[in-house]
Formats: sequence, C-alpha cells, structure tokens
Amino acid sequence: MDKIKERFTILGQKIEAAETRAEAAEAENKKLTQNLLEREQENSSLQHKLSLAEADVEKYEDQIKNLKNASEEGETHKTTGENLARKVQLLEEELDKAEKDLKDTTEKLRLVDVKAEDFERRLQSVQQERDQWEQKYEEVSEKLRQSKKELDELVGQMESL
Repeated sequence: MDKIKERFTILGQKIEAAETRAEAAEAENKKLTQNLLEREQENSSLQHKLSLAEADVEKYEDQIKNLKNASEEGETHKTTGENLARKVQLLEEELDKAEKDLKDTTEKLRLVDVKAEDFERRLQSVQQERDQWEQKYEEVSEKLRQSKKELDELVGQMESL
C-alpha cells in the first residue's frame, strides 16, 4: 500500500514537472512566434523601401537620360549646358546614393530572410518538442488513470475480504 502511495506521489510529481515544461515550451513558442511576426513585418517594411528605392532609381535614370538629351541639344548654349551638366552630376550622385541605399537595403533584406528562416526552424523545433511533451503528458495521464483504476480495484478487493 505504501509503495502504491509512493508510486502515485512520484507519478504526480512527474506530471507536475511535465506540465511545467509544457508551459515553458508553450511560452517559448509564443515568444518565438511573436518574434517571427516582428521579423516578417520588418521584412515587409524593407521590401517596401526596396521597391521605393527601385522606383527612385528608375526615375533618376529617366531624369539622367532626359538631362543628357537636353545637354546634347543645348551645346550651343554654353551657360545652359553647364547648368545641365551640374544637374546631371547631382543626379548621378543621387543615383549613386540610391544604388548604395538599394544595395544596403538588399543586404538587410537578405539578413532578415536568413533570420526568418532561422526563426522558422526554431519554431518547428519548439513545436515538435511541445508535441512530444504533450504526447508524454497524455501517456503519463493514461498511466495515472490506469493506476487509479487498479488501485480502486485493489481497494475494492481488500474491502470485500
């Protein structure tokens, strides 16, 4: 009888420990899911910035083409040509800056993608661990129910004696 009580006590402790670990795993899962959502939002933001930068690059390229054409047509007007050359220089500098920004944004996007993949792998791992803990919890619960049933049968037999 004492062994059965001791066994129930041990099973109860194991169940409590399993529940604690399951709660911790669920909390970690929730944290990682939130972190993944934040990374996805950051990824979306960076993709939007990238599309804006690409649009600026196209706009600046068009402006450069227009200014170069105007420069060719206005060679007879030296003052106008010099002004256009300065504008072209400024636009090329802006284009260089935009291309640098595009490169930086692309690199950041790549890093975010790598981080997102890492978080997805971690999330899958945590979910698998949670599933294993839930399965262990169900097994332990079933063993506990069986043990209680056996104990009740044993108590019934002892009472009938």
